[in-house]
Amino acid sequence: MISDARALATRLAARDDAALAETLAARGVPPSASWHDFFDAAEGLLDASSIDRALTRLDRTTLIALADGAAPAEGATADLLLVDESGRPYGPVRDRIDAARASHPEAFTPAEHESAPPEADPHAAAAAAERAFSTAGSLADVLLATLHTPLARTGTGAVSAADRKRLTESGALASPDDLEDLLLSAAAAGLAAPRDREWLVTEAGEQWLRAATGARWTVIAEGFRASLPEGLRTGDGGFQPPGSWPGAYPLDASWPDRAARLQRIGTLWGVFGADGAEFAWTAPLRRGAPADASSMAQHLPAEIDRVYLQADLTAIAPGPLAPALDLRLRAIAHRESRAQASTYRFTAESLGAGMTEGETAASIREFLARISLTGIPQPLEYLIDSTAARHGLVRVRADDASGRTRVESTDAGMLDTMAVDQALRPLGLLPDDGALTSRVARDAVYWTLADARYPVVALDASGRPVGVNRREGDPAAAAGTSPAEDYGRLIATLRSGHGTDGEEAWLGRALEQAVRTRAEIVVVVRMPDGTERSLRLEAAGLGGGRLRGRDRAADIERTLPVSSIVSVHAV
Repeated sequence: MISDARALATRLAARDDAALAETLAARGVPPSASWHDFFDAAEGLLDASSIDRALTRLDRTTLIALADGAAPAEGATADLLLVDESGRPYGPVRDRIDAARASHPEAFTPAEHESAPPEADPHAAAAAAERAFSTAGSLADVLLATLHTPLARTGTGAVSAADRKRLTESGALASPDDLEDLLLSAAAAGLAAPRDREWLVTEAGEQWLRAATGARWTVIAEGFRASLPEGLRTGDGGFQPPGSWPGAYPLDASWPDRAARLQRIGTLWGVFGADGAEFAWTAPLRRGAPADASSMAQHLPAEIDRVYLQADLTAIAPGPLAPALDLRLRAIAHRESRAQASTYRFTAESLGAGMTEGETAASIREFLARISLTGIPQPLEYLIDSTAARHGLVRVRADDASGRTRVESTDAGMLDTMAVDQALRPLGLLPDDGALTSRVARDAVYWTLADARYPVVALDASGRPVGVNRREGDPAAAAGTSPAEDYGRLIATLRSGHGTDGEEAWLGRALEQAVRTRAEIVVVVRMPDGTERSLRLEAAGLGGGRLRGRDRAADIERTLPVSSIVSVHAV
């Protein structure tokens, strides 16, 4: 045990901070662990409970390799540090593997070879493609809603009940239970990320919203494959047949539910059939080739790029509208129905929201004229003009001279209203030369006013209107702190403790440990004449370069210079 702990402590100390943090995270060590040095860390990682937790994270093949004393596949245990530098399990690890094999012998039995899934019939392929199309539309609705209002997360990480209800009532979700699976898919593909207590859409997610359905599926499928646990992956970058997934992590009691969820997500996206059959577009993905939706395309509804604009201020899309067009149309109109044929309604509010996002009367007319099969009806022309005339009544710009944000308007009554509006109190608006000013940054002032339904426009330094993106930075980069940051304080403590080089460091550590637990130890002392003598002591104190301990055989207390102690070991 002592030699294993010492060897592990030396390896831990030799790792750079990033690699060390990855190991601590992989082993589930809390950042608040009360370790003082690398010897504490090594003993903690070689503790039976810590090893047992690590073993549950190993797939069947790796468990069998460790049980046989063979070096597991490279990378399988790299971060967990369960094996020494020659690839052999540490002694305590072997003991826990033996215990696990005794209690769960089935976990150490090779799995039966799973043959490639059968090829799906054309009817099943068409149904899977339609399911993938519907799922892509549902995720697009969720991401679009999240762009405008980030989804709130509870303390457990789940989306709040209020947001789940809001998405369900808007038609974005067929079932509230689908939301977590959709967000997991989006996170795996880098389209959305949790930050603090919210889900936010990334820049990649915004690009995905404008992509065609086939391209959307490709991004999701490759993200799904890349996120699969190592035990499901193959050496060529593919993955094992789904039929083998439930038994991949035999010591993890939670794994069957997780495997079922992964299969459910794969089925939602048309990667797998409900009966386990494989589609033409899945086979290359399983073998490690790039995702290719071309064989799926023949089963997808044809996307259109034209709509009928009507005098009742609606737009009718007679089929699935191309995603990029749908996205822009929904920025200036409310979608009232979602089906193969969708209906959109224009209102002053919807047009104003589009103008808040950067549209102008001219850009709206140009867009509608390009996609309309019926021209732009007169009532819609009037609505665009009246909305544009009112929009921009409130202007927000940064004042470099004062370092404040100025809120201006030609309507003095509106300025007075904003000055006393309780919803705007966080902005701290103050009168200043016919305007209002705030210490809050321009973009934050802009969105606060927009959310309060004021007809606001942002101006750049030259006074020209400019679009303002609500997303601040890339949430994928700010989804959380890195392991190195999480474990920064603990790692600093470990590095400031005992060194791990040489006999002196290990001897000091062993003596401190013995004193701390008042353990009985055998110390080998070099005598003045050069001979060595073994003494059995109950360690009592250490200080001033001397060890104090009770010699029970002689029934006296001895004080020994640490410099004279050659070695120490437990009784």
